[in-house]
Amino acid sequence: MGHPKDYALPGPVMEKSSELNHLDAAGKPHMVDVGGKKATHRLAEAESKVVFPADAWEKVLSGDLPKGGIETPAKIAGIQAAKRTSEWIPLCHPLPLDSVNIEIQAIESCTLQVRCTARTTARTGVEMEAMVGAAAAALCLYDMTKALSKGIVLQEVRLLRKSGGKSGEWTAQ
Repeated sequence: MGHPKDYALPGPVMEKSSELNHLDAAGKPHMVDVGGKKATHRLAEAESKVVFPADAWEKVLSGDLPKGGIETPAKIAGIQAAKRTSEWIPLCHPLPLDSVNIEIQAIESCTLQVRCTARTTARTGVEMEAMVGAAAAALCLYDMTKALSKGIVLQEVRLLRKSGGKSGEWTAQ
């Protein structure tokens, strides 16, 4: 791999983008003012995937795990993280969440899919809460199983769908 500076973001170009509403006219960061927006029901669903080496996968399926059950701690981690998203993500508004649900299922060979659905009635979207919840649940699954293999891989933290607000409905392709 190259040196970290080889992968730097394009500094001034990135910071002067007119498409980023978290920057003021001078390119300085600020929290977007949503005070004039109407509170609407909002929903977002995100996913992440946890891919295990074959030998570790067999132990996950059999429940032969050094730290015990993995589903409950991962769900709690995802819910707690979603509730604290504004502490993880700078400039993200704290939201009054109506609900957060985490689902974990085996979807294909050696892979657990984590889905997080977050709901709120607020002036701004709940996409970040869903994505943080999915990522944190996946990280907890890694932590609970890392004694089996250091080759466990987290993949594809992504938004699947969102609804509500000015932009309305959106679903990933």
